[in-house]
Amino acid sequence: VQLQASGGGLVQPGGYLRLSCAASGSTSSIDSMGWYRQAPGKEREWVALIISDGGTHYADSVKGRFTISRDDAKNRLYLQMNSLKPEDTAVYYCNARTIVRGILDDYWGQGTQVTVSS
Repeated sequence: VQLQASGGGLVQPGGYLRLSCAASGSTSSIDSMGWYRQAPGKEREWVALIISDGGTHYADSVKGRFTISRDDAKNRLYLQMNSLKPEDTAVYYCNARTIVRGILDDYWGQGTQVTVSS
């Protein structure tokens, strides 16, 4: 599975961005997809997850502001980010988790920079 994230940029506090992640390769083996982020000097942290049945889960820090979705026909994952705060500044990575014959693997995109600043 190959992942290509896009949509990052510079936005003012209170603004919005929509991240996109294009998946290719063995996409039929994908069980769940998610977004993670890594701020300077900090460890990568989980942001949001969408599982095969469409269920979604969010980190408390983004709940109510971010929405994760996927379009399986287009093999795309999205993250709608509203009411952005300076603390949302980070490199955002998309993740795909596959389960094949009981073996779990994680795949990562290259990351897209989100900067929230006035």
